Amino acid sequence: MTPELLHAHDNGNRTAFVVWAGLLAITAIEVVLAYVQIFSTAGMLAVLMALSLVKAALIMAWFMHLKFESRSLVLSLVPAVTIVIALLFVFFPDGFRAFELGVQP
Repeated sequence: MTPELLHAHDNGNRTAFVVWAGLLAITAIEVVLAYVQIFSTAGMLAVLMALSLVKAALIMAWFMHLKFESRSLVLSLVPAVTIVIALLFVFFPDGFRAFELGVQP
């Protein structure tokens, strides 16, 4: 490892604590929004999904150490995950169709 990369990893617990505090704050905002219900159902879903995506990005970047990975790894993972999620949406209508047919689990 190069000295610059070693120094980038060695920033102590302060950064981890700041990220953890940010995740805790986002979670508190989500809980407050769920109880206050300022938005409509669709608006609430959009806000909560956006906050969840931010939390997932922070967790992947800092606690899974993807922030320090090479760009080629990230560019190879993002399209693969996008394709997998898109393929899942192809099969969702069949799952709803089973409910319409009266299939009991």
